Parts: sequence; structure tokens; C-alpha cells
Amino acid sequence: MNVDRESAETWATWFRALGDPTRIVILNLLATAGEPMSVAEIVDAVDVGQSTVSHHLKILGDVRFLLVAHEGTSSLWRINENCLGCFPTAAELVMGRAPTATQWESMTTTPAPKQQGRTTKRSRVG
Repeated sequence: MNVDRESAETWATWFRALGDPTRIVILNLLATAGEPMSVAEIVDAVDVGQSTVSHHLKILGDVRFLLVAHEGTSSLWRINENCLGCFPTAAELVMGRAPTATQWESMTTTPAPKQQGRTTKRSRVG
């Protein structure tokens, strides 16, 4: 499969979003957390300032690696589960390996936010 310019631009944006170690740490934290986290919880876990974390969350949200739900004055961030399957597919496409139609379609959809209870405060990830 040949990569068209529009797809290449989209995927380049995804790869750029992963070009900072702090964003990798944030993605890993949220992927392994099992539930959405507030900005304050993420700041505590990654030991980076709030404005820096917010900047990185915006970048990751812009490429839809993360989804955000607003509850009152809090923003709860979580992994976009479709990214777990679609990002490797994008890498395969760039390298000349065509995915199945189902894999490709999942890359262009965003799941509805899940309603999850929040009962515990996470301890610092170290």
C-alpha cells in the first residue's frame, strides 16, 4: 500500500506527539492506571509542573491519544483505547505493510467516554 500525503501528515503528527520523554511517561501512566486521572494526579505522579503537564496533555489530546472528560472544575484524562490498536497499524502502514480494513477503520473513530467511579487517590509513581 502506498502512503498518501494526507495520511502521512496525520501519522507524522502522531509520531511527533511521541517525541518528548514526558509525553511517553504520561501515556504510560494513563495506560497502566486503569481509570482516568486528574491533572493534579498526573502532576504528582510524573513530578513535572502543572503548566508543563497541561501542555503535554493538550498535545496528546490533539492527536487523540488521550481523551478528556470534564467533571465540574476538574479534567479527567484517559487513554483512547483505539490508539492501542491503531498506532502499531500506522507504523506498519508507513513500513509498507497494509492492515486489514477493520484495523484501518478503528484508527479513525473515537469511543464514547466511559463513566467510571473514582474512589481512590493514586500514590506517586516512582
